[in-house]
Amino acid sequence: MMKGKLDGKVIVVTGGAMGIGKATALAAAKEGAVVAVCDVNQVEGNKTVEEINKMGGKARFYYLDVSNEEQVKNVFEKIGKELGDIYGLVNNAGIAGVSKPTHEITLEEWNKVMSINVNGVFLCTKYAVPYMIKNRSGSIVNLSSIYGLVGAQDVPPYHASKGAVRLMTKTDALFYAKYNIRVNSVHPGFIDTPMVRGFAESTGNKEAVYEALKKLHPLGRLGKPEEVASVIVFLLSDDASFMTGSEVVVDGGYTAQ
Repeated sequence: MMKGKLDGKVIVVTGGAMGIGKATALAAAKEGAVVAVCDVNQVEGNKTVEEINKMGGKARFYYLDVSNEEQVKNVFEKIGKELGDIYGLVNNAGIAGVSKPTHEITLEEWNKVMSINVNGVFLCTKYAVPYMIKNRSGSIVNLSSIYGLVGAQDVPPYHASKGAVRLMTKTDALFYAKYNIRVNSVHPGFIDTPMVRGFAESTGNKEAVYEALKKLHPLGRLGKPEEVASVIVFLLSDDASFMTGSEVVVDGGYTAQ
């Protein structure tokens, strides 16, 4: 049996099939967590679970569209029954959305990003918190972005959504501190994930985009999903027991400029 920083604790990871979510699910399992891998991508989600189970960890896949309240409610109840009381929640599910000036964006395009990136964080927090209040113990990690801290000339809905996540984190940290529930946000720079690869490929010149992205970071490269996952696991664990309402930046120096 694996003993670790999250031994026996039930951790829910949304968007857990690929990228940072997958890396987080694996890293949490290595620390002894029982991981609920939640995603709309069943194929990749099941692969992540298989990988965890193969290495001797414990995980189960749950199909979850975080923008659908009924689904969130049902899935969180199911996780509670099948795996046990939820201790940790990683609100990682997110989409990039359209990249065009604000006046060219349709309300539908705007709402699509908000429904997943903002409403998803709200809904998952809403249904995880009762378990944590009951046990007077819990840790929520919300994935924001460098673009929850600074702006850039692209993807307005995405930037607005990540700014919202940053402030939602601080508000919930204050609300739930008395129950010993910690809520922190993580702000990655450009990480080599399927989302970033998709963005680079959509331009038709992947190599040039990657070179440009590397130059944005003083460390001269993109981050790896595992480098963000290790920070998330730290925040979930008792190692971060005096941290709440914090924004932890993992960006290779991007926002230091």
